[in-house]
Amino acid sequence: MLNNKRMALIAGTLYLTVIICGIFAEKYVRFTLVNLTNAAETVRNIKDNEMLFRMGFVADLIMQLAYFLLPMALYKLFKKTSRAMAGLMVLSVTVAVAIMCINMLNHYAPLLLLNPNGYSASYGAEQINSSVLFYLEMHNKGYHIAQLFFGLWLLPLGYLVFKSDRFPKIIGIFLIVGCFSYLLDFMFYFLLPEKSSALSEYITAPADLGEFSLCLYLFIQGAKGTKVNNKRSPE
Repeated sequence: MLNNKRMALIAGTLYLTVIICGIFAEKYVRFTLVNLTNAAETVRNIKDNEMLFRMGFVADLIMQLAYFLLPMALYKLFKKTSRAMAGLMVLSVTVAVAIMCINMLNHYAPLLLLNPNGYSASYGAEQINSSVLFYLEMHNKGYHIAQLFFGLWLLPLGYLVFKSDRFPKIIGIFLIVGCFSYLLDFMFYFLLPEKSSALSEYITAPADLGEFSLCLYLFIQGAKGTKVNNKRSPE
């Protein structure tokens, strides 16, 4: 059996992997190569930087694997606080990861369409360009659908952190607020898309702050070797 020190280090490492791979794939690769308002530019960028586009694809899958394992490690740390909330945390992430993994087919589709020995040999350039942009737009939509669940997981996680006597309660508060921030961002994205892009970073700031802080404190707890959250809630 792994002790709390090692489990906290494992959870912190998984969380850091999620953060680094997610930022690289979304904020660097897709931000650099994909312009959803310009198909020709996007296709040109992918052709000129195919390896970078593939690296973004692989980084996303690594992120999703780490994200799948993360709540299992956290469950070990927090199950004595509330098995129900810890179970909800694991279930929410499981659904989110399933959606995101299936959605990755939309990310990979442009590589098939642009393969010189594949569809590009039989389709016209304009049709290829519009198809590439369509799949990338679908990937973007699928990512935001998954956001419903990786926002939801922050509610039980925030509760568990707040009830713990080994983490600052402010982190738990930020995570709980972050849950509703993600849900609000989800609503804006699908109901008011023209305002979503301008507001998204501000709306999700509490979640970002809470998750970065929790990742840091998991490493601190692991380094200290202290017991994490042995206090049971009166549920």
